[in-house]
Order: sequence, then structure tokens, then C-alpha cells
Amino acid sequence: MSIHISAKPGEVAETVLLPGDPLRGKGIAEAYLDNVGTYSTVRGMLGQTGEFDGRRVSVQGTGMGMPSTAIYVNELISLGAKRLIRVGTCGSYQENINVGDVVIAMSASTDSAMNKQIFYQKDYAPSASYSLLTKAVGKAEEMNLKVNVGNILSSDSFYNPNPDHWRKWAEYGVLAVEMETSAIYTIAAKRQVEALTILTVSDSLVSGASASIEERQNNFMTMAEIALSLS
Repeated sequence: MSIHISAKPGEVAETVLLPGDPLRGKGIAEAYLDNVGTYSTVRGMLGQTGEFDGRRVSVQGTGMGMPSTAIYVNELISLGAKRLIRVGTCGSYQENINVGDVVIAMSASTDSAMNKQIFYQKDYAPSASYSLLTKAVGKAEEMNLKVNVGNILSSDSFYNPNPDHWRKWAEYGVLAVEMETSAIYTIAAKRQVEALTILTVSDSLVSGASASIEERQNNFMTMAEIALSLS
């Protein structure tokens, strides 16, 4: 049963792109997909399926944060999804990773308690699909993009009251911060499907630099091209 996605059997493709913002998902579908149909508008979280180079691809908004994302990921897998590719933005934790750069998450640390609850207060290391990871890196290099691959942080907090909260993570080599990947990778492992997160840097906690609205949109579509090449 799918409570939050009103799709019928067969309407969700095996490859699903997961932007947090449903309107960004709509933009991807309009720009890149042919024969697009909408399978869900529940709670305004658009889900659409179309064709890219003759292959069926779905785009599903997930909202922000791990609890919201986990709901959609679980239901998408139950509807037939086998490859889940998050496309989103992140904040850089490293001096050499700048606004506009691509970050591909090999693994995801987290300050969330979600996995602690699952693993009896033990630590679990959620990791990407190696196959999707290597293909995405190859595509980014083919596009002459600067790509950074490694560990990211999935955080429950966007507005952290401690201005130096990021420094310890950075000290241990964490590349950037976002709010969804740890949950996606954990659920994908449990449900035995593939998952990958591809991000563009919208802000730097090191320099304080921030992308303009136009830059964020252009960078987002570049990231979508990498993701679609994995379908």
C-alpha cells in the first residue's frame, strides 16, 4: 500500500530521481523527459514518469529532511523503484570545494537518531551503490566537471545554533552537509536496491560564499544530466 504516493502499478519507473523540491522535479521532467505523465500530486509532492533516450524515468519530490524522504523512498521501492538517485544541494565543509562544484556521496555520516534506533544504538555506515557511483563519476569527468567523491553529513538541523558545529566533521574529512542521504542509503541497503546522491555546492561554510538563484538553477540542471545518464 502507498499512502503518500497515488501511483497505480507500473506508473513508477525502475529509475527514480529524487529532488527535495517537487517544482525542481517538475523542471527536470519538462526539460529532459518525453511523454511525461503525472502519477501523483498528493500533498503537492509531484511524481512524474517520462522517457529519457527511450528509457523510462520517474522524478519524485521528497520534501526536506530524512523523515520525509524515508516515507517516499519506502513507498517508491514498494511501487517498483530499483535505482534511487538523489539530486540536491549541499554546503561545503572543505576549503578546496567551492560553490558550483559537484559532490558525489560515497557514504553518509549523520547526527540523526534514525539509524541508532534501528541498530540498537550502534553505528551503521550507509554507503552508495558502487556501480552507480563509478558511472556518475565517469559522466561528470566526461562533462569536464570538478567532482568530489567521499563522505558527507546528513543532518537533522539546517539552522544550528552553534556557528562552529561543522568544524569537527570537516576535520575528519567530511566533504559537505545536506539532510537526506543517510536515510536513502540505509533504506536502499535494507530493501536491496541501488542508491546514489549527487549534489552541487550552493554554499560554503568555510568561505561564506553562496550561489545566486540563477547559479543554483543552472547547477541543478547539470546535476540532473549526470543522474539521467544512470537510468
